[in-house]
Amino acid sequence: MNNRNRGKNTGDDTLFSLQKQIDKLKLANQDMQYLLNRGYAEKASSDLVGNHYRLKARQIQALRGASASELQIHNRKLKELEISDLKSKTIYLDGFNVLILLESLLSEAYIFEGTDGCFRDLSGVHGTYKRVNQTQKSIELVVAFFNKSHAENLIWIFDKPVSNSGRIKEMILDFAKENYLNWKVELEFNPDKYLVGNAEIMVSSDAWILDNCRNWFNLVGYLINEEKLSVNLVKMF
Repeated sequence: MNNRNRGKNTGDDTLFSLQKQIDKLKLANQDMQYLLNRGYAEKASSDLVGNHYRLKARQIQALRGASASELQIHNRKLKELEISDLKSKTIYLDGFNVLILLESLLSEAYIFEGTDGCFRDLSGVHGTYKRVNQTQKSIELVVAFFNKSHAENLIWIFDKPVSNSGRIKEMILDFAKENYLNWKVELEFNPDKYLVGNAEIMVSSDAWILDNCRNWFNLVGYLINEEKLSVNLVKMF
């Protein structure tokens, strides 16, 4: 067993737990949405707002993840499904997006609720995925969701170029076989485009996917409520 987790970075408590900082992030998010509503690009908007509020790099990263225009929020909400909509359906999971977010949540890292109702973290694979202490529990949470959804099957989609994607594929397949789960795992060179092009129902908090997918389910929001998960949550609005 390793001792890795996806917990807080040094300094995160200062950036995300103090009320003064949270209030500043909410104001920044309002300004960010104002610019996005008027067609400004995300990076230009976050640079401008970040400079105005003197945000640190990780605060700007959180701001980018949490922000969306009113039109984006409206369109995403139109495509969001309830748990009852998933019965007897096939669900596609944006593998690393879902898994790393759950690992971060269980590691007590800060999780950010955006204006679209989605939850996001500040971790990433950076070319290599490494299993952490919370990986097994994260997969078990997906099992809890899968069983309660009464979906027909579930397909995990992982980035093929990411190192160790093959290992996590085999781990999940072995787990599914041992627990009689109707799961599949596929590796794709461009999982975002694959999900948008092939999935009728998918799970992700990736903004581009949410804007371009057919239908989506807010898995992490569901699990937080249904499983009564303890979360270091920062509401960005």
